[in-house]
Amino acid sequence: MADRLEMTSDLIDYVCQQGTRETAPLETLRKHTQSLPEADMRVPQEQGQLLHFLIKTLNARKVMELGVFTGYSTLWMASALPPDGRLIAIDKRKDWQDLAEVHWEKAGVRSKIDFRVGRAERTMATLLEEGEEGSFDLIFVDADKKSYSTYYELALRLLRTGGIMVFDNMLRLGDVIDPNISDPAVEDIRLLNNKLREDERVVISMLPVSDGLTLVLKTS
Repeated sequence: MADRLEMTSDLIDYVCQQGTRETAPLETLRKHTQSLPEADMRVPQEQGQLLHFLIKTLNARKVMELGVFTGYSTLWMASALPPDGRLIAIDKRKDWQDLAEVHWEKAGVRSKIDFRVGRAERTMATLLEEGEEGSFDLIFVDADKKSYSTYYELALRLLRTGGIMVFDNMLRLGDVIDPNISDPAVEDIRLLNNKLREDERVVISMLPVSDGLTLVLKTS
């Protein structure tokens, strides 16, 4: 069927109820996050489940996250990793670090998470200098939108062949198709969308999920 389904809030609620396996620690952290003034920064429940699924599909052992907030998406991903898995979680602010770590600890995944405070591009460059090139299975990008193109090139070097990048907010609430909007974040996302479509080093799948989610498979 070629018709496109309009996703109502009731349908999204159904997807969350029937299509996700949100554990009690995840639910607790989600509800706590929703009470914060910055709650709109949280990754949606169904997106967390997708990240969890991808990590399981890849048999991933080494993952990176750019943009942590309260650590809800971090918890989804860490829960999918094996006991000796490693998740480097990077955020330029430490405002919610204590909150995140309390919930990670309660969920029993704190030992898998290496939380680093700082600019993502600097941390990624340091990892490359330390010999981490081609060693990550999955990299989730949800940080400074004005730097997405920069993150992409760094992530491509850090990712192994066959690994996956996941970019959030690639539709920017519809602003990407509005020619009257010249916001730096929107412009960089447009630039990256164009680049991804033409880049033969990767295979892509742009999904109209939440605020737009693009999966990027590194093939060479």
